[in-house]
Amino acid sequence: MSRPVKTLVVTTLYPSAARPVHGIFVETRLRELLKSGKVESQVIAPVPWFPLKNSRFGEYARYACTPEEETHNDIRVSHPRYFLPPAIGMNLAPYTLALSILTKAREIQRSGFDFDLIDAHYYYPDGVAAGIVARKLNKPYVVTARGTDLNLIPEYPRPRRLILETAHYAAGSIGVCKALIDRLAELGADATKLHVMRNGVDLERFHPIDRSEARERLKFGDERILLSVGHLVERKGHNLAIEALASLPKDLILVIAGTGPDLASLRELAEAKNLSNRVRFVGQVPNEQLKYWYSAADALVLFSSREGWANVLLESMACGTPVIATNIWGTPEVVSTANAGRLMSDRSPEAFVDAYSSLFSSVPDRKAVRKHAERFSWDETSEAQVELFRKITSLQ
Repeated sequence: MSRPVKTLVVTTLYPSAARPVHGIFVETRLRELLKSGKVESQVIAPVPWFPLKNSRFGEYARYACTPEEETHNDIRVSHPRYFLPPAIGMNLAPYTLALSILTKAREIQRSGFDFDLIDAHYYYPDGVAAGIVARKLNKPYVVTARGTDLNLIPEYPRPRRLILETAHYAAGSIGVCKALIDRLAELGADATKLHVMRNGVDLERFHPIDRSEARERLKFGDERILLSVGHLVERKGHNLAIEALASLPKDLILVIAGTGPDLASLRELAEAKNLSNRVRFVGQVPNEQLKYWYSAADALVLFSSREGWANVLLESMACGTPVIATNIWGTPEVVSTANAGRLMSDRSPEAFVDAYSSLFSSVPDRKAVRKHAERFSWDETSEAQVELFRKITSLQ
């Protein structure tokens, strides 16, 4: 049996002690891959440089509080700093990011971990920067596309050119849904180097809990509950969920789990709609605790305007709770049966009300919802990664 493939994971989307749920989907895929015993990895997860740790600086303060080095869930992670100036940051980021990654990558090599390939996540700027570093170090690399990096950023000419250049030199490009890989092919990437490797769901972490038990734990009664999970920003559409609530049964409440800059405006919206008593903001919920919230809910709502592959959908379904979601990108690949939930005809409160009525006129059995989620274990994706990595590095 050949030795494990040594990979250097490169991405700005990765959890840290300061931002424990940031990019958790990248860490989850890596954790599942490492379970195979066929891969060894270290992670470089750069953060923008910022000098002040005072909490009043919000996200910037969390950058400053991020440790330079840490072991996160038994994985060695480095967080070098890179310069990200306002206004021109989008065009400059691949190069300042590449410089910080290259310095740390050489340090990791000197320490004895001479990786076989670079495994980058998010095409721009992360993948572009990783490609620059890989060519400097004469290492092969792959890039995983995850959503906005291909469904929005290529609208800008310079990033689009750099994305296609990166795809040209990459040993392979991975998409977390078929829609993203189709998009990369449409942009002009070599179709022979494109691979779909869907995100799975941790079926051990996310499993059904008795609804009464979950509700008692979270101090809910017998009201009907809609759950909306995600960063409090416009593209997640929590505002649309609040607006839709006004047209739904009075015994229904909306629970919003997450933090972000739109908290105040969302509270104001709920108050303006006379819904303050039916909208509950519960803040950031640790990933390992979300199973209780999913299990307590009657349905998960996802009003996003952009999603490559929304992990919350599978997490909810793994807990036996159906979903209602916007019909975008990889979402139809997840919500593909009536047992999974419903897709909205468009991103509007009216379309949500229609989808809600359809779902609750014939609510799927929780066991059937769970069974749908079980089709998305990590095994297939992990095996596909190992096969691709071995082919690239000739470690058969």
